[in-house]
Amino acid sequence: MSVRSPSLVLMTIPSSVDDRVRCAWAGEDPEYRRYHDEEWGRPLHGDRALFEKMALEGFQAGLSWITILRKRPRFRAVFSGFEPAAVASFGEDDVDRLLADPGIVRNRAKIEATIGNARIVQGMAPGELDALMWSFAPTDRSPRPRSMADVPAVTAESQALSKALRARGFRFVGPTTMYALMQSAGMVDDHLEGCWRAE
Repeated sequence: MSVRSPSLVLMTIPSSVDDRVRCAWAGEDPEYRRYHDEEWGRPLHGDRALFEKMALEGFQAGLSWITILRKRPRFRAVFSGFEPAAVASFGEDDVDRLLADPGIVRNRAKIEATIGNARIVQGMAPGELDALMWSFAPTDRSPRPRSMADVPAVTAESQALSKALRARGFRFVGPTTMYALMQSAGMVDDHLEGCWRAE
């Protein structure tokens, strides 16, 4: 999830439903608050989990993350739980099936990229995608951002990760998309100063 959206305010805010102060982008939507509290910024490992994250971040390009988050259960259902071996076996009939499903983002290029990316993952050794992605996690901890203005959209690490993935043939893995993945998968921790999740 990229939090560099012009609609996001630039600070932490107290919730009206509990006593917690959160990054303002979490707002008052219950699903967004749950995602912020339980998922975003927590270290995520495993080839399947990171393949799913890559796919959903790719589908998010040009859309809001809440759209993807609300459609995630359906994405998981129609993409066989994002098991790379299962998705790698999808053919043209599956593409047509997915394009006809109103419960997901119906974009042919993104659907075909997800299937192609699954085939690349399937050709990797177990744990290789996890190791590759995490090898680009910054080793030094930057000062915690105080506002969204302090949160980058792209970093040297996300550019390097994007380049490495593209070299292997992955698609929809641009540097901005990869920085959003790094945030959501806990490779970086961009919870704002004052947020209860800030560690």
